[in-house]
Amino acid sequence: MLKTLDPVLSADLLWILAAMGHGDDLALVDANHPAEAIARATTSGQLVRLPGLTMERVARAILSVLPIDEFEPHPARRMQVVDEPKTIPAVQVAVQREFDAALGTHTPLAGMERFAFYDQARQAFAVVQVGDPRPYGCFLLRKGVIAGEPG
Repeated sequence: MLKTLDPVLSADLLWILAAMGHGDDLALVDANHPAEAIARATTSGQLVRLPGLTMERVARAILSVLPIDEFEPHPARRMQVVDEPKTIPAVQVAVQREFDAALGTHTPLAGMERFAFYDQARQAFAVVQVGDPRPYGCFLLRKGVIAGEPG
């Protein structure tokens, strides 16, 4: 355990978040997602599993350290419900709440068709699979920058 660091952030997860570059996506997916196959196609080839946790709990931990790309019109995307693109499942409502709290403003999660989401997830830096069994708990988060002076 480290001071002021959320204990959900394992060493493997912290490595991934730190190794990502500006504009890289992180695929944050539910227990139903084909995470192993998708992860093998990602930049890092890495899959981090966080069983026994809800999606919003993991999203809160990740968003506590991951800067979000503010230059991007849709820095966070969600998988749409098949044949019901306007439906927002409870798991997505919960993650939207965490995303808004982390950014300090309402920034809607953009919807993506299921297979388009899978294609984009394959191009992500890595995959984090949460033990949450609720369907459509699949998100892409784009990393931003932390600007400052060297020192």
